[in-house]
Amino acid sequence: MSEKPPTCASAAMTRTSRKHQAKTPGQAPQKPGTRARIIEAADRLFYEQGYEHTSFADIAGAVNLSRGNFYYHFKTKDEILDAVIAHRLTEREIWLAEWERENDDPVARIRRFIDILIMNRDKILRYGCPLGSLSTELTKLDHPLQGEAGKLFTLFRTWLARQFALAGQKRGADRLAMHLLALSQGIATLANTFHDETFIRREVRALYTWLDDVTGKGNAGA
Repeated sequence: MSEKPPTCASAAMTRTSRKHQAKTPGQAPQKPGTRARIIEAADRLFYEQGYEHTSFADIAGAVNLSRGNFYYHFKTKDEILDAVIAHRLTEREIWLAEWERENDDPVARIRRFIDILIMNRDKILRYGCPLGSLSTELTKLDHPLQGEAGKLFTLFRTWLARQFALAGQKRGADRLAMHLLALSQGIATLANTFHDETFIRREVRALYTWLDDVTGKGNAGA
């Protein structure tokens, strides 16, 4: 699995990460460091091309680094994968924390999770779900980091279950969380297969209705 880098690369932090980057008042935000730029470039390429079909040369070409600089930060592709997974976990933890700060209503928070399908619809139509595609690929490869990639789903599963519990569905919270994860993955897979944006929008509306029904919101005005 490991591959020696034929050239160098560097990856930039995502928009969410940049937003939370510390800065001194009166100064412009610091530019992401070389390691961070390598990770972001690898993150994008692993999603668009797949882990197995992305080489050190691909990542290096995306960030224009010399072989020596690249090798200083990462000596194998598996090291980059490990860093990409950690980066994705941190990024999504930030999302979840933001959703909780923005709204006290757990049902509204769950809707934010569902909204990901709409917000990322263009990428889903082209490349599928970033979490599902990576996890599936690593499982097929029997890669030693497949368990680490699975932590991304565990993060959402745990968070969704907590929101369902707060919404009054404590006994079935984990079952509902898993059901919503399964539905969202199925929608992403079929939308990618058929390149059908209308399907995504229709199924998201159905998810909203389902969410209101299972949490009692649908009967609020009755």
